[in-house]
Amino acid sequence: MDFTTRVNFLKNRLVGLLSGESSRAAALAEERDALIKERDLLAQRAKELMLCGAPSELDRTLYSIPAPPTVNPWEWLSGFANNKDSSILEIGSREVVGKSVCKTRLPLAKYTGFDFHQGENVDVVGDAHRLSDYFAPNSFDVVYSAAVFEHLAMPWVVAEEITKVLRVGGVACILTHFSYGEHEVPWHFFQFNSTGLEALFNESLGFKTIYAAKEMPMVGRFAYDCDADHAGKAIANLYCSSYIVTEKNKDIFHGDAAVEFRWRDALDGIYGQTRYPSDTSRL
Repeated sequence: MDFTTRVNFLKNRLVGLLSGESSRAAALAEERDALIKERDLLAQRAKELMLCGAPSELDRTLYSIPAPPTVNPWEWLSGFANNKDSSILEIGSREVVGKSVCKTRLPLAKYTGFDFHQGENVDVVGDAHRLSDYFAPNSFDVVYSAAVFEHLAMPWVVAEEITKVLRVGGVACILTHFSYGEHEVPWHFFQFNSTGLEALFNESLGFKTIYAAKEMPMVGRFAYDCDADHAGKAIANLYCSSYIVTEKNKDIFHGDAAVEFRWRDALDGIYGQTRYPSDTSRL
C-alpha cells in the first residue's frame, strides 16, 4: 500500500470512528436527558406526596363515608320539573367553566338564567339579594344554584328572596362548598355544611327539607406555620360540598297569611330540640 492510499485509509477509518463516537455520544445524551426527566418527575411526585399525601384507604379514618342518598337530587328534579309546564330559575347561570348542568339535565323545562354579570347563558343580570325586584311572586317551580352561596354577602336575605319568587309546592336545590380554598376574593364570604343550609331554608321561612347532605370527602392537616399545638395534626370530617333539596310548602310573604318574617323568631324552629354538645374538644 503506497503512502497516499495508506493516508486515505487511515483518514476514512478516523472519520468512521469519530462518526461512531458521535452517534454513541448522541445516544448517551438522549439517555441522560430521559433520566433527568424521570428524576424531575419523581422529585415532583415526591413533593406532591409530601405536601398532600397519597390517597389510600387510611383516608377513611379521618371521615365517615356519607350514606348513599335516599333521594338522588337530579333524578328527583327530573321527575318533578323536566316538562314544558315547569319553570326553572338558575342563580349564577353564567357559563364560565362549562355548560349549565341544570339546563342540560332538565331540557324540557322553561329556563331562566340569572347572574350578577352578563355572559353566556345569562338571561337576566342582577343581584340575587334582590330577586323579587326582577321576578314576580310565585314565578318558578324550581330555583337552582351551584357554587354561588359561598359568594353571597348575606345568604339569609337570598333565602328570603328565593321563597318570594318560588311557587308553593316548588323546590329550591342549592349546592355549595363546605370546605374549599378561598377563591374569587373579596367576594368569598361563607362556607356551609348541610345543617347550615337547613338553617337558612327553615320551616318559619316556609320550607320543608326533602334531602340535605354533604359529599366529596377530603383529608387535611394543619400546616408548618401553625403553632406547635396544631402544626402537622390531621383535620377530620372535611367534605368539599353540601347541598339541600327543599320544598316551599307555604307562602309567608303573600296573601292573607302574609307575615313580617324575622330571623330571631325563627331560632326556636331552627334549634328544635337540639342542644350544643357539652363534650366537645377545643378542635
